[in-house]
Amino acid sequence: MSKKNLVIVESPAKAKTIEKFLGEDYHVVSSYGHIRDLEEKKISIDFEHNYQPKYIIPSDKKERVDNLKKEAKAAETIWLASDEDREGEAIAWHLYEVLGLKEKDCKRIVFHEITKPAILNAIKNPRNIDINLVNAQQARRVLDRIVGFELSPILWRKIKPSLSAGRVQSVAVRLIVEREREIQQFNEESSYRITGIFKLLNGKEISAELDKRFSNKEEAEAFLEKCKNATFTVGNIEKKPSKRTPAAPFTTSTLQQEAARKLGFSVSQTMRVAQTLYEAGKITYMRTDSVNLSSLAINTAKEEIIKMAGDKYSKPRQYNTRSKGAQEAHEAIRPTYISSQQIEGTSQEQKLYTLIWKRTIASQMADAEIERTIVTINIDGIKENFIATGEVVTFDGFLKVYLESTDDENESETGENLLPQIEKNEKLSYKKIDAVERFSQHPPRYTEASLVRKLEELGIGRPSTYAPTISTIQNREYVIKDNREGSTRSFHNISLKDGVISSTTKTENFGQEKSKLFPTDIGTVVNDFLIKYFPSILNYNFTADIEKEFDLVAEGKCEWEKTIDKFYKGFHPHVEDTIQNSEKKIGERELGIDPKSGKHVFVKIGRFGPIAQIGSSDDEEKPTFASLQKNQSIATITLEEALKLFELPRTLGEFEGKEMVVSTGRFGPYIRHDNKFYSLKKGDDPMAITEEYAIELINEKRKADSQKIIKTFTEEADLQILNGRFGPYISYNKSNYKIPKTAVPENLSYEDVKNIIKESSNPKTKKNTKKKS
Repeated sequence: MSKKNLVIVESPAKAKTIEKFLGEDYHVVSSYGHIRDLEEKKISIDFEHNYQPKYIIPSDKKERVDNLKKEAKAAETIWLASDEDREGEAIAWHLYEVLGLKEKDCKRIVFHEITKPAILNAIKNPRNIDINLVNAQQARRVLDRIVGFELSPILWRKIKPSLSAGRVQSVAVRLIVEREREIQQFNEESSYRITGIFKLLNGKEISAELDKRFSNKEEAEAFLEKCKNATFTVGNIEKKPSKRTPAAPFTTSTLQQEAARKLGFSVSQTMRVAQTLYEAGKITYMRTDSVNLSSLAINTAKEEIIKMAGDKYSKPRQYNTRSKGAQEAHEAIRPTYISSQQIEGTSQEQKLYTLIWKRTIASQMADAEIERTIVTINIDGIKENFIATGEVVTFDGFLKVYLESTDDENESETGENLLPQIEKNEKLSYKKIDAVERFSQHPPRYTEASLVRKLEELGIGRPSTYAPTISTIQNREYVIKDNREGSTRSFHNISLKDGVISSTTKTENFGQEKSKLFPTDIGTVVNDFLIKYFPSILNYNFTADIEKEFDLVAEGKCEWEKTIDKFYKGFHPHVEDTIQNSEKKIGERELGIDPKSGKHVFVKIGRFGPIAQIGSSDDEEKPTFASLQKNQSIATITLEEALKLFELPRTLGEFEGKEMVVSTGRFGPYIRHDNKFYSLKKGDDPMAITEEYAIELINEKRKADSQKIIKTFTEEADLQILNGRFGPYISYNKSNYKIPKTAVPENLSYEDVKNIIKESSNPKTKKNTKKKS
């Protein structure tokens, strides 16, 4: 049945929420993101006609477009209600063009929260499509397409097939590679930290740290020797009242960082959950670099705070957005209904919502008041002093609700550390003084969250680009997110107690890494090649300046074609020159001579990843190759480690009359048996595993595989019901389909399963469909 008003949004979830707020005259449908795009396998840019993009309707969108055309033809007014950022504006423009809409029948509406008042207000205040925002999105798309399509073929020729380069992703990889090199070049230094426990006259104790570190063991021991008979006196006692101010409400970047620190979410996971919350009308738009809150939100927060904690906890604030090019939504990320402290939903949705609620409420609360005490302990005849510090929260203010995390998780949640009552000139005696050897730490590797913060600091990317950039560099295996086990080291501990100095050697674990970003060999080689031949593309200022030019386009102050033209006329000749004149051997490293054959040993990038090679193509005999193991790197592998790789494959014995061979490949070490492959477990050494252990692994894998398959169908071999991480699902033609909660998977017939597939409008395919990120 046709209705007067057709509202087109991007996602079905959003459509469902909005339709609840509009009357019978409105029908809300979804475009499922973009309905047209540049062709995937062609550059699709008309260089002879001012860089105009050549858009096509992808085959998987043709039916959707046909349906939208029918719906639009039957309606009197079409409301384009895609998101209010540049990407959303472009989606509205594509709909306008493809559906053949007329300005008199078409209205553009925007809102940054899906609530009834916001939707009705948008309907009352429609506008035209902002072509400047559309052009800013087209400029980014065209420039990124040029960079990707012109650089990638060079990488295929010079390094390895199927590689790709991108403007923002390459800069992100550069940051990670440079940090890795800083770590490799870091020279650890040790020093001695002196701490003491002192007794007051009333029998209480106070802990303090010396205001100097000693560079070696001899100096530390000499200092403890002086302390044996020294007099310790309380010198200065300084009390400083201070305040702590709450953090601003969430932007896209700060939400991604806090969700990583507090909830352990990846950047893409945060955006996925936030999108669900937004489309269900629970939070405001999640792609924003604004910290602004509406006056309604501020007033609602005030009421909630007074109800929850009282007048003195309320302090309404308006935060200023520092980002000059703040081009996304016009409000920070907040709950749509601040009075709703909790929501229904999945565990992840509830956790993220609670984080957003707390941050929003805290931003409108009073400062925390803290009294900080600094006590100086003088040592008779020694110029150094011990310093004791303590702080007490005298009024918790916003800390009652929320404290922002830092990347240094040593910070306590309350900051509270009380000192005992102490008087100036009071004499103290030491209970124990320790000199502990401490080591300088290398710069930290990036986490997803700290990489987002760095990109934002440099002005690279925008709220909508952080998550896809970080996903892309991992999907393309330029970077891996990994945990690394720490190592053990010895350190000296010198103690002064009861007038006696004793020295012991202790051990500690250090260097453990969790969810850190490491560059792969391929990522490093690609980075080095691009820096050598295309330094401007990887230049941080260039990338940030391009973003500023896009902002000018969005403001109508610059023509996008001129921005592209200026870039292309400098870039394209450089591409042609690099194809002709760049060196042939990229990323190859010579390790030395193989003592058995006398041939040179190299490591380099092969077709399937990093490999070691004995001999060269110039030799009479063909060179031999071996894949590097997952924990090995072209940059750090030694000659001995490389030669050991050639001891594989290694025959372990027979099982069920078939040979078992251990080897290593692009996905790590494995056992091959009866033309099937069984991966070794993390930490297993392929050179050391036994025949018995190999049989154990084979049986374990067989058992796991048998438990995974719930049901197969003789009618179609590719149709299966499988047990997955989140429960049973249907697998068919490389797509996965949800099984209704009311169905019993084991009892489903072939017809039942085919009906579920037919009725499912949104299969989760293994291949990413092109949707708005």
